[in-house]
Amino acid sequence: MSSRRLEILRAIVDEYVATQEPVGSKSIADRHGLGISPATIRNEMAVLEVEGLITQPHTSAGRIPTDRGYRVFVDKLAEVKPLSSAERRAIEVFLEGALDLDDVVMRTVRLLADVTKQVAVVQYPSMIKSRVRHIELVSLTPARLMMVLITDAGRIEQRVIELAEDVSEHFLHTLRAQLNTQMMGHRLPDVADRISGILESYSLNDRKNVAIVMSSVIEMAMERHEEKIVLAGTANLARFQEDFSMTMHPVLEALEEQVVLLRLLGDAGQSIKVRIGGEQQDVNLRSTSLVAVGYGSDDVPLGALGIIGPTRMDYAGSMAAVSAVARYVGRFINEGA
Repeated sequence: MSSRRLEILRAIVDEYVATQEPVGSKSIADRHGLGISPATIRNEMAVLEVEGLITQPHTSAGRIPTDRGYRVFVDKLAEVKPLSSAERRAIEVFLEGALDLDDVVMRTVRLLADVTKQVAVVQYPSMIKSRVRHIELVSLTPARLMMVLITDAGRIEQRVIELAEDVSEHFLHTLRAQLNTQMMGHRLPDVADRISGILESYSLNDRKNVAIVMSSVIEMAMERHEEKIVLAGTANLARFQEDFSMTMHPVLEALEEQVVLLRLLGDAGQSIKVRIGGEQQDVNLRSTSLVAVGYGSDDVPLGALGIIGPTRMDYAGSMAAVSAVARYVGRFINEGA
């Protein structure tokens, strides 16, 4: 695509997102300073229409972008529009007040919905991708203890263990230290191999209780924890009633399904992912676009977050907001590790 044609496509996208009105050649010539005549713009728009990047919604109207046009626009963005220093500071201050993981997730989803005026979706850090930060054994009675597993993402899992016989505080202290030495900093799927040699260091009398604890640790590490996801800003869809004139109900139905939301964010990685209109896997969401990215780790993201809105969205601004919030969430998690 010629640079001139791309500039015309960019102008059509920008103006249509701002006004929700089809865009004509005179409007582009008057408002966007491209230095070319309306006649030349009309010729280039005809080529864009043949290429399937813009379309004419009705006779004698201007043009609007197609899903394919939005895709080309997004792919050709030279850089994500940076947030202002005030916007960055507002995000930082809002998230800095978070007390724990639940708090930071709820603050994040509300913040994203407010900043982008779209539906925000945030996935809790995945247990299976997390590393062990600490394991605690707390005596409830001489033969019963509470085991608490804390991950580097701040997620906490706990269970009560019934032992075969009474144990001393010294026994718990020793076993706790061994478990932490072997498990700390390692991913949950690796826990079983890491602690396999602990049993041999105990006397025959103690091995039954040690085996019970080790079995519980392995079960906790290996069980498939339900992935949690939250969303906010569903009411923002009402701002785009014309975009969803025939599809609002299917979109709302899809947003109620946790499985659908998890699938939306499932392949989000370190780079921002934008899925536009017909690219959405769920048929009920094909009048929407998704902007999503992973957060929490340099190598394997622990979770993901994003926004869902009409295909007529401010992609550059939305990508900037999603990217910035993900960085702050990742920093919160890593600093707490």
